[in-house]
Amino acid sequence: MAEPEAQLLLAVGLIEKDTSGDVLWVWCYPSVTAELRDLLLRKSCLTDENKLLHTFVFGQYKRSWFYITTVEVQESPVLKKVTHFSIVLTAKDFNPEKYAAFTRILCRIYLKHGSPVKMMESYIAVLTKGVCQSEENGSFLSKDFDARKAYLAGSIKDIVSQFGMETVILYTALMLKKRIVVYHPRIEAIQEFTRTLPALVWHRQDWSILHSYVHLNEEEVEALKACTGYIAGFTDSEVNSRPDLYDVYVNLADSEITISPLVKEAMTMGKLHKEIGQLIVQSAEDPDKSDSQVIKDISLKTKEILATLASLTEVSDGNEKPTLNSEALKQKRFPPATENFLFHLAAAEQMLKI
Repeated sequence: MAEPEAQLLLAVGLIEKDTSGDVLWVWCYPSVTAELRDLLLRKSCLTDENKLLHTFVFGQYKRSWFYITTVEVQESPVLKKVTHFSIVLTAKDFNPEKYAAFTRILCRIYLKHGSPVKMMESYIAVLTKGVCQSEENGSFLSKDFDARKAYLAGSIKDIVSQFGMETVILYTALMLKKRIVVYHPRIEAIQEFTRTLPALVWHRQDWSILHSYVHLNEEEVEALKACTGYIAGFTDSEVNSRPDLYDVYVNLADSEITISPLVKEAMTMGKLHKEIGQLIVQSAEDPDKSDSQVIKDISLKTKEILATLASLTEVSDGNEKPTLNSEALKQKRFPPATENFLFHLAAAEQMLKI
């Protein structure tokens, strides 16, 4: 049973750019902290020097998701002094399609009425009933958008066709809860790519590791550093010279993946990785397989690995959580890279004796 919207939606906000080129935070409901407001102004493309219009961006900051739709105002009798505006939604859940649909409706309402009051009415309707209906602005039903659909919306096949066997580096980094930084000058490319990565470790179904739109701003970088493993997207090439932020660096524009020297040991590739890589590539290149089937194939392989790991654990000292028996692991005489991977996986899953 999905949570009702009342527990997911956090706030709605409005940013405007006026005819003199000023960008202002105009309104929000119920409230947004000053810190978050600065962040959202930074994320809205209206404050961007390069003047590119990004119709929809999303990301996460300190466990709140933000979704921003921006439109240009053309010949509006009600918004005479406004050239563009952004509608911002903050929420507890990851669901770009759901919030893109809802912000588009709010945009139409604002274009038509030029007053936040009408938007607030729709927001409250969705908050309380999970639905807002209007003849002319379109209807929105939040239960049409379940989380699983959002998790499966990206394309694993696209990632594999770009990176081939190297996809296993991403898989390994995610399994070991490492820090992945992705760079591309186009935010849309970043969002599409990064949102799909958590599906490589489908058994966790954890999209909280995704930070798909990060600026090299002090607060944002500090918040990111407070997370254990993550996937962080940047459009600023400067991030390349911030080795303190990543274990694995993906230059999406040049299709290059770099492993930081600090994690070379944990990420040593061997026979097992080659097997996984081949499985990923074979599955993804099968024209009869959908993206979700590819995810399933990878997930089955992951389950096998986790089962192997589980067979090498023991429950001791009345601890509920099983811990790795390193003797049992050594006795298996796995190839060194496999043993190494299983050991680091046990560490990532908090299965090591302290």
